[in-house]
Amino acid sequence: MENVKKRVFYKELSYVLGLIIMAFGAAFTELADFGMSMVVAPTYIIYLKISEFLPWFSFGVAEYFVQGLLVLLTVLIMRRFKLSYLFSFVTAILYGTVLDGAILLLSSVPNQAFVLRIIWFLIGTVCCSVAVSLFFHTYISPESYELIVKEISQKFSVNINKTKTAYDCISTLLAVVLSFVFFGFGVFKGVGIGTVLCALINGFLIGRISALLERVFEFKNKFDLEKYFER
Repeated sequence: MENVKKRVFYKELSYVLGLIIMAFGAAFTELADFGMSMVVAPTYIIYLKISEFLPWFSFGVAEYFVQGLLVLLTVLIMRRFKLSYLFSFVTAILYGTVLDGAILLLSSVPNQAFVLRIIWFLIGTVCCSVAVSLFFHTYISPESYELIVKEISQKFSVNINKTKTAYDCISTLLAVVLSFVFFGFGVFKGVGIGTVLCALINGFLIGRISALLERVFEFKNKFDLEKYFER
């Protein structure tokens, strides 16, 4: 078998790109209006409801709120607190800020045509899968969505892609329940065929993209900071 030399990809860059790509992935998914990805669907529904009363409560602000709760849930499941969990909340703040910026940048992009909506959905889905794969290849604390999957996978020795798929399905069910509670039984806000498709295929896509990244790149640290994120 031919030994192909891999290119170096710095883990710090993986974090920055993951953050930006994830934000634009969510923004494109909202633009498509087929339902948000299962990861952010519950947060999006909370945003829709609360923003009715608090106009300043943006999608990005909703991310701070929900991801803070997920960090607390991670602490309860792991039965310990790590400094990296706090860094995960910092990531949530950065992500929320970029997300609001991405939504603003795409606000003038047309989405009336059905074909365009399909294109935006595909772009959003792929972006989210790429972003998660990048987060799995950085030592910097990812969003709490990825953090809780990573921690549970390690604690219970379960394949991370299977853990991700299970988490996505649970998140989808929660989104449906929240939509019914907030907007009435049978009303699907922020949840649609796109949400279901993402729940079924995202774990697979992330696995394939991760394998491709690892085949092409060797992930290394640029700076000696990893020890601070292991505490």
